[in-house]
Amino acid sequence: MITSIDGVRGLPLQAVDGEIGTVEDLLFDDERWRVRYLAADTGGWLTGRQVLLAPEAVGGIDERVTIGLTREQVEGSPPLSADEPVSRQWETDLYGYYGYVPYWGFAAGYPVAGAYAPIEPGLPPEGVGEPGEGDPHLRSAREVTGYHVRATDDEVGHVEDLLLDDATWSIDAIVVDTRNILPGRKVVVPVTEIEEISFADRIVRVSSTREGIERRPEADD
Repeated sequence: MITSIDGVRGLPLQAVDGEIGTVEDLLFDDERWRVRYLAADTGGWLTGRQVLLAPEAVGGIDERVTIGLTREQVEGSPPLSADEPVSRQWETDLYGYYGYVPYWGFAAGYPVAGAYAPIEPGLPPEGVGEPGEGDPHLRSAREVTGYHVRATDDEVGHVEDLLLDDATWSIDAIVVDTRNILPGRKVVVPVTEIEEISFADRIVRVSSTREGIERRPEADD
């Protein structure tokens, strides 16, 4: 099912034996457009550390996000300080702790049942260097929301939301608020049309023209 990432943020996180907080953010790979982690706001339960959950832990998304882990399992997971980047070593430790097959052990990058063939285990994530380095392709959905969207010939609006397929954890499209040119209209732009995300300039560049964006049907609410 296609789900609004903005709608997922803020949902309660339900572990096997109780709530552990709410979904604060989703971290995604800006090359493959797949969600790697859900970031939890634990409300002070695990102070001073990031709590990231791999999609493999998620059982379902409706009025809450259910995960197949206990509170004790989450508490005992490899620590990651609040200001520490997500490194290759930490990811390796996390996947080993939970017993998941790492996403970099699959040909297409993510272990969705029946969809991808495993490759040689133990290969590091693409684009990641030394074990202590952060992954340059790991991005925050919360951060990208609000970025300006620039067509081939003009600016057309800003990123209002991202649309997630919660079966495969792929991000299929962005929702662009075009109020700068078409007051009140929001349109959907597939990620296949995104040419670049400039994090320094806070700009998403797409391959469509301004006219092409204007002609798109309005996004469903």
